[in-house]
Amino acid sequence: MLPSLLVLLTLMPHAFAINPGIKASLSDKGLKYGSHVGASWLLEKTGQMVIPDVAGEIDIGIGTVHYWLTSMKISQINLPEPTVTFMEKVGIKVSMENLNVAVHGNWNTKFSFIKDGGTFDLAVINVGLSTVIQLGSDGKGHLSVANVQCSSSIGGIDASFHGGGSFIFQPFVHFFKSKILNQIQEKICPGIEKYVNDLESQLEKMQVSFQVNRNLSIELPLVLPPIIQSSDVEVDLKGVFYGARNHTDPPFAAGPFQLVQQSDLMLTVGLSEFTINSASFAYYSAGLLQILITDDMIPKASPFRLNTTSFGTLIPQLPKMYPNMLMLLRAYAAQTPTVSFHPDTTTLNVFVSTKAYGIKPNATYIPFFRLDMNATLSSKFFISDEKLSGSTALDNLTLTVGATEIGPFQTESLQKLLQIGIKSYLLPLLNKKLKDGIPLPTVHNVQWVNSMLKVNKGFVEIATDTKISLQAAKS
Repeated sequence: MLPSLLVLLTLMPHAFAINPGIKASLSDKGLKYGSHVGASWLLEKTGQMVIPDVAGEIDIGIGTVHYWLTSMKISQINLPEPTVTFMEKVGIKVSMENLNVAVHGNWNTKFSFIKDGGTFDLAVINVGLSTVIQLGSDGKGHLSVANVQCSSSIGGIDASFHGGGSFIFQPFVHFFKSKILNQIQEKICPGIEKYVNDLESQLEKMQVSFQVNRNLSIELPLVLPPIIQSSDVEVDLKGVFYGARNHTDPPFAAGPFQLVQQSDLMLTVGLSEFTINSASFAYYSAGLLQILITDDMIPKASPFRLNTTSFGTLIPQLPKMYPNMLMLLRAYAAQTPTVSFHPDTTTLNVFVSTKAYGIKPNATYIPFFRLDMNATLSSKFFISDEKLSGSTALDNLTLTVGATEIGPFQTESLQKLLQIGIKSYLLPLLNKKLKDGIPLPTVHNVQWVNSMLKVNKGFVEIATDTKISLQAAKS
């Protein structure tokens, strides 16, 4: 069960910024659910567990008996629900009482020159375990774990031997019980220690930078050690996107923000506008926010074509100077698009320049003009049926002439046409998509349940329960 408790934290992987771009919080409810899933997983895996062989010797008064217990497998287990709690400023405490395990295996003995063997059934009764796992950071952005406290107890054992000369051997079982009990108990805490040390070694090797796509990567090291309270644990991540070919820090810094704790939900994630805008800056600085628009990209049913004749209704001198000439538009971000989060509202501010060219018969280009546009859009988002839904509206749009090779002209008509195109065509398509809902991304065998989204000043917060499918995990 310890793996499942810690996996929820390791999935939320000292960075070197003061404020995080992403925060994630696991509540006490989430911790207990993780413990429950872990116990179920452990119960399913008991039949596959390999129990180390046990060997020793016992002085039975008339000589020394050497014994070996081999090929041991768990035949039955009564695994109670573990108790898991957060220990403030330390980590996670896991305790369990009344664990009973039945083991079947082979026994062999050697007494003087007499060798014997058979099978045995061993019951380990009322096992108790208590361990404290300390959570921290290794200084390189990785989560670190350490076993800082462990104790165990065994109420007793019962053993019966079958086959061979077991009817002779059985009367001496009481000599073995205390020896085997001590050997089992001595292995429990060192076993926990070994597991935690192995997990720590794996955490040290984990990536803190991930490739999102061929153009974008994200860095997710811890900026601080985990913040552990009695009700939850919070991890603060750097959360900065970079261009795949240009690892340039954005020219703005992350601001502070504080998650609103949702104790009735398992997991809360806060995503700052800094993180979103770092992705925007990465695309912008890599020159990826641009597009070439040609006439064949315009719907055939549209009466407006990308040529000087159609533009003549908006710029009268253009068809006179270059009659019936096809045109090409190159639209590109003139500045980094920025997202702002305000209570219940998300605002997008874009600055787009569009250079217009005429296409000569020899396929060379004639520069006509450059238009500069600034537009602001606002959106309302929410989660319904585990889908992202909402609506978007155009708040403001201005269009000015940035440069012209064909003489001065007015932009009012062009601006109105652009507004009509956005409001009548682009926004209805987008809003239909949002009305239908965009499914939340899934993570392996984890399903989001009862999710809610809240836009706050400077960040957006998503709180959710989870449902982990062990069947999906097996496939």
